[in-house]
Amino acid sequence: MRIRNSVNAAVIPAPGTPPQVWQYELPTPVDGECLVKVIASEVCGTDVHLLHGRLSGVPYPLIPGHVSVGRVEQLGGTLEYVDGSAVCIGDIVTFLDVYGTCGKCMYCSVWKASTRCPHRKVYGITVGADDPPGLSGGWADYILLRRGTLLLQLPSDVTPASWIGGGCGLPTAVHAVELSQIKLGDRVLVQGSGPVGLNAALLALISGAGWVGIIGAPRTRLQAAERFGVDLTLDISTTTPDSRLAAVRAATGGHGADIVVEASGNPSAIPEGCSLVRDNGRYIIVGQYTNNGDVSLNPHLHINRKHLTVQGCWGSDFSHVYRAMEVLSRFNKEYNWERFITKRYSLAECAVALDDVEHQRVVKAVITPQAE
Repeated sequence: MRIRNSVNAAVIPAPGTPPQVWQYELPTPVDGECLVKVIASEVCGTDVHLLHGRLSGVPYPLIPGHVSVGRVEQLGGTLEYVDGSAVCIGDIVTFLDVYGTCGKCMYCSVWKASTRCPHRKVYGITVGADDPPGLSGGWADYILLRRGTLLLQLPSDVTPASWIGGGCGLPTAVHAVELSQIKLGDRVLVQGSGPVGLNAALLALISGAGWVGIIGAPRTRLQAAERFGVDLTLDISTTTPDSRLAAVRAATGGHGADIVVEASGNPSAIPEGCSLVRDNGRYIIVGQYTNNGDVSLNPHLHINRKHLTVQGCWGSDFSHVYRAMEVLSRFNKEYNWERFITKRYSLAECAVALDDVEHQRVVKAVITPQAE
């Protein structure tokens, strides 16, 4: 029997079970909450990991979709953006997918690493579909944003499509590039040509890098990088580690890249990345979001003798979302992030979208619930 005032959401019932469309009653937001009608929500590699149960602490059943954009439909009281202006009905917004950070633990208050707060919750990842009243991920007609969620209004020169074309890869890449400390003229190499890697390469160009290379596959993703101006692309399916090392050194005066950003998610990329960066260079590891196993590393040869700075990069905070929006507002006319969107899918097609992402048939897959 159809639920009164029902809306639809795509739910992963359990690890290994394809998404199903479930019905929920449309909730009324209480104080501090916000009901957003979803325009678009991305499908990223994290969602593939969720389908296969590769992340710990995930409460199934689950509505995926941690990066979304939509229209404010209802407000529970008065809400404000970070600049103090009022959130209004009809605003087109996105939001930090993390909420509930406590502000009191050592990570929040002393070490300034809120992405490691043990109390944090993440829409579409750590908030279950049965957590009342549901609607906790973007693969749905509506998402209910809980109290304390940080919202960001899209400026007039940023469309929902351009924002979701950047997706979670853009704020994540902002964080990685921030940690990389790119200087004007630096030679930057990116391992991985998925959304994070593509955004990292593009941001390196915007940041003033003198040379940017990218290693990845398939060819369609490397072509996307070539369109926005990278200097070198290396297809990992047709090259060897030795040939890639030779190509990178030939392009960087024989020394290697000043900065290497790992965004591949493959553990075997780590020792190779250490060899690709020059002595006294910087290596930023952002792609190892899930446990894909161990890798052999020689601390003397790979790190110490090379005098490397190695930096891990986990998640994003609101500053990275905010800066990502500023980047889009300034540079989207030139680079057009919407072009990263390969295909749009309905809620009923979420299983197809996940399969396309897993098998790299797309650069960016997007769920558009209202298009059904």
